[in-house]
Amino acid sequence: MMTKAVQKRTKLFLGGVWAFLFVSCAGLGGPPVPEFPEWPAVPPAGGGIPVPENPVPPERPVPEIPLRILGAGLVPEKALSRFLLALNPAAEESFAEELAGYYTEEAEAEGVNHDVAFAQMCLETGFLRFGNLVSPDMNNFCGLGAIGPEQRGERFSEPRIGVRAHIQHLKAYATEEPLRGELVDPRYRWVRYGSAPTIYGLAGTWAADKEYGEKIRDILEELYRYYYREGV
Repeated sequence: MMTKAVQKRTKLFLGGVWAFLFVSCAGLGGPPVPEFPEWPAVPPAGGGIPVPENPVPPERPVPEIPLRILGAGLVPEKALSRFLLALNPAAEESFAEELAGYYTEEAEAEGVNHDVAFAQMCLETGFLRFGNLVSPDMNNFCGLGAIGPEQRGERFSEPRIGVRAHIQHLKAYATEEPLRGELVDPRYRWVRYGSAPTIYGLAGTWAADKEYGEKIRDILEELYRYYYREGV
């Protein structure tokens, strides 16, 4: 039998609506908004409401949502991949896990918050659904250089390099500090360095959408609730 607390959480969870639209780096329309699924959970032996695996104590507070692009991410890569799969069950599990690992490693190497970068990737690709100018084989996870049918965006030789280019481009917006690693972002030189230290500064710069920063924040909020409140 569900407790009142579980009923309340379930109602809030199932009743959530994602109002944001996915946009490309050029501010073009992106993939359709996915339906909000139930978080992956382990069904109890006697049936009833599924319980998250390794649940976090309910009193554990959710940290403040990060707004600055530079910094350290808090969500471990396993939780990142499971969050992605929860929003897109059709995604390949092994690839989601690899991608989460690339984001945590590449972001740490450049001092970028991997939670922010991963959330932006989810927005730009529609949780790996793609469906706009950029296709999965391009290994372009941030709409880099996607302007129109004649210029669909940059291509990268492998996923890790595509992630690295995303991190480098994001860092260019966040700070005037030089890169620590070898440059792989072909559009790095076109950025006004340090012009957007927070996610809100990406609106109208990275993408034409004025709500772009808010949409990244919305995904970050769901990611943190998923990890800290749902205990997945």
